[in-house]
Amino acid sequence: MIYYRMILGNVKIVLSRSSEPGNMGAICRVMKNMGFSGLRLADPKIAKNSPADINIIQTRAVHAFDIWENAQVFDTLAEAVKDCSIVVGTTRRRGQYRKNISMPPRALAEWLAGQKDANAAIVFGNERTGLEDAELELCNFASHIPVSEGQPSLNLSHAVQIYAYELFLALQEQKPVKGEWQPMNQAEITALVADITDTLANLGFYKLYGRDIQERFLHDLAARAGISEKEGKYFKDIFVKAARLGSNSMI
Repeated sequence: MIYYRMILGNVKIVLSRSSEPGNMGAICRVMKNMGFSGLRLADPKIAKNSPADINIIQTRAVHAFDIWENAQVFDTLAEAVKDCSIVVGTTRRRGQYRKNISMPPRALAEWLAGQKDANAAIVFGNERTGLEDAELELCNFASHIPVSEGQPSLNLSHAVQIYAYELFLALQEQKPVKGEWQPMNQAEITALVADITDTLANLGFYKLYGRDIQERFLHDLAARAGISEKEGKYFKDIFVKAARLGSNSMI
């Protein structure tokens, strides 16, 4: 059985009534950083052929101007999302006409990851007013970013960055990064502890009793510390070298 899951290409970033070219350039950069290419503009307040706006967008996009060049433009939000099976409106405001269901970005990304063969639109409103009631009505449910009540309003490009990052982690297969921390698993920790206590046993450390107690102590300590395989090897080598020096000193 083949399992089809949602991928980044299934997700469209939809901006409704966007008006700030600086934000637009930053969003293009954010999208390319996180592997997105599908940008849709619903009733944009930025002209795609305005030299002044284009210069700002290109400057802020930083090697991602192609996202803007390939963006699809629609007269209305309804047209921009009509081919999508899942439409998510981003908003921090609640109310009688503001959707009963809302998920934070991480929960949304995890839920979308399990949707098969679905095309999703993540909709963002105007920089100053956000999504209007009628725009949110076009969405299936809402999503919100938990923020401090002291400053609840986020910059549009920052909001897109948060969603793009969470979706990237949930939908894109993650490749190992050189030097990335990866803690040892339980089997690896058990082998490490056995090597250390074997070394200590060869030195006569456990002539009476105590090895089992020390093994549990070292195992739990290593697990809580979350040491990597490289760190575990270094830790073991300390004991091996200490044992070798101790043996030489007795000759």
